[in-house]
Amino acid sequence: MDIGEFTGFELSLRNPGIAWFQFNTPERLNGMTTRIKRDLIEAVTQAQMDNAVRVLVFTGSGRAFCAGDDLKAYGSAELGSNALVPDIPPGHDSALGTYNGLRTISQQLNTCIRNIDKLTIAAINGVAIQTGFSLALSCDFRLAATTARLGSATLRFGLLPDEGGQYLLVRMLGLPKALEFLMRKKIASAEEALALGLVTEVVEPDQLEAATMALAEELADGPQVSMRLLKRSLYNAAELDWHAALDEIAAKTAISDHHPDAREGVSAFHEKRQPSFNTWLKDQS
Repeated sequence: MDIGEFTGFELSLRNPGIAWFQFNTPERLNGMTTRIKRDLIEAVTQAQMDNAVRVLVFTGSGRAFCAGDDLKAYGSAELGSNALVPDIPPGHDSALGTYNGLRTISQQLNTCIRNIDKLTIAAINGVAIQTGFSLALSCDFRLAATTARLGSATLRFGLLPDEGGQYLLVRMLGLPKALEFLMRKKIASAEEALALGLVTEVVEPDQLEAATMALAEELADGPQVSMRLLKRSLYNAAELDWHAALDEIAAKTAISDHHPDAREGVSAFHEKRQPSFNTWLKDQS
């Protein structure tokens, strides 16, 4: 996959196979534009298809993770750096333009992150509002610095959480708490977000990168095929009935039970040692 500095973010590959996405417009509080979102969609798609990538991490720079859309830059996303995809009109100039822009780009970014089989982590270093909030909720794991603040608060402007945040909050908080969170325009501190279950861990700001890397390395060293199958099965289980969920995981087990990682896991158990998974990936590098 392409590595380097792109429109609105930098992308590096850390061992063992950790794609590190760093939003790099702190002067704009890492606000998003159409160009940035399209480049992110392309980069995440490349990561999905690249066997060198096992885990994806998203984080910000400065005092924000992402403070929402950068409305001032939407007209011309001249943020410097390289572009992964060609420019298109920003849209949102009419009702139809807003609908198409949301379905094709803004919502597609979070759909792309949720659809990727590889595990994803949001390292929330600062404020994560609306676009940044929904992106973080779309990840599988969320670690937050004590300086983080999370919320949608779109009703403060008479707007809607239009990038999937309402769906994700209902599933994470339940309907009553999601109603209160969104209708009362709440911005949660890191500790409040932890109590609500919106983040999995809170650390000091200077410990966020190390804590994120520790989790990413743990996930990257795990049996990748089984983990990716299990991730998809868990997401599917939230939508399926009992019988469909049983059939779905039976089909995936027919793959994982016959994979070399399963043989290695059983051998390591009998030999009382730590398993060495992912030989298939190392052979391809």
